[in-house]
Amino acid sequence: MKKLLWIAVLLVCSPVAGKGWKAGVAKVVITPEGPLWQAGYASRTHASDGKLHDLWAKALALEDENGKRLVLVTTDMLGFPKAMSDRIREQLKKTLGLDKSQIILNSSHTHSGPVLYDALQDIYPLNATEQARIDAYSRKLETQITALVATAMADLEPAELFARNGVTRFQVNRRNNKEGALREQTELKGPNDYAVPVIKVVTATGKLKAITFGYACHPTVLDLYQFSGDYPGFAQIELEKTFPGTTALFFQGGAGDQNPLPRRTIPLAKQYGRELAAAVECVLEEPMRPLAAQAKTAYSEIELPLSPPPTEADLKKTQQDEAPYMRKWATRLLTEKQQGKSFRSSYPYPMQLWQLGDQPIFSFGGELVIAYTIACKQRFGQDVFVMGYSNDVMGYIPSATILTEGGYEGASSQMVYGLPSTWDARVPDLIQQEITRLAAQVGLAGK
Repeated sequence: MKKLLWIAVLLVCSPVAGKGWKAGVAKVVITPEGPLWQAGYASRTHASDGKLHDLWAKALALEDENGKRLVLVTTDMLGFPKAMSDRIREQLKKTLGLDKSQIILNSSHTHSGPVLYDALQDIYPLNATEQARIDAYSRKLETQITALVATAMADLEPAELFARNGVTRFQVNRRNNKEGALREQTELKGPNDYAVPVIKVVTATGKLKAITFGYACHPTVLDLYQFSGDYPGFAQIELEKTFPGTTALFFQGGAGDQNPLPRRTIPLAKQYGRELAAAVECVLEEPMRPLAAQAKTAYSEIELPLSPPPTEADLKKTQQDEAPYMRKWATRLLTEKQQGKSFRSSYPYPMQLWQLGDQPIFSFGGELVIAYTIACKQRFGQDVFVMGYSNDVMGYIPSATILTEGGYEGASSQMVYGLPSTWDARVPDLIQQEITRLAAQVGLAGK
């Protein structure tokens, strides 16, 4: 029976070239049933105890005039770990014929979503029962995502696409502005990008089918024990109320060093959600640039080198650290070192570029800092869209400046993610070189 159902899906989804875009959407609730540990904060001491609103996974499927297909999946999660992402994309290759260049798995990075298996395991004090619940939820989520994409592909219909950047300004560079002193500051410091990228999808009958939008800001307004999408969740709810029958999909940008400030209350999360939704509405009311029905894609995984691993003496010293997750990380690595296991010396980092008509969309894995967004815009124009937290979230991706300065984004956060050491100093240049190579593959000219 399952085989017959997949055959039916494939028949519905078999590409047929034609004029103009085709677009399909789908969404599914991914809120855990019952208590589950939440991802993102090491300070939590127990599993969830409810929800503010449901968590969602959503998919926008596209087909260009030549029959080339793409899918963007957005989720109210901290991030896809590599093993999960690889399995989902392998399944989509097998069932729908999509290769990695045609798939973007983006996460909003909400810190009020569930813990997944194989992700940040050193920071959560889990027992065997809690781990089993996380594993079961994660397996179910993989099945939900693959089915979601198939449903979106089956929904393809003629459509038009439009793009434009809007603006809103509640993000604050957290490395250059002290949260506790924010009230006294008369100006904000540090690099920022306040753009709100928007893609509008309209059916042949003029119906607003989907709104895809982004922002570069950590969803860390809330640190409660209730599930929520944080401000991006409230923004999507607001837009779907304003435009009934429309699917609103949020993607996260280069938010690695950007925080919503002030924060820590539900009213503030709702306020920022309304602000972001208002910025999107403003874009929708203004003239938007139509996108020709031509899609180009490029994808690569480059080996980013890590610094030499810590010595046994370094690890024993870290075992005295005040932070429990650092002690746990050091103990795990020390045990592995004494067992003769070798440490990872590099990481396969995913990078991606879509060109929808004349709209470039850069997609990066990890917690990308805003300097990369700024660099892409300086090289390829202010209209480009940039996504972080895509396909694999393995750690922070610091700029050359942040690597030199250190701090959380440049150094200690890599241990939070379980990596054996910090990134090598060559990493920012290697990423920039790969950006150039991917741009050449799709014919995108830069400075």
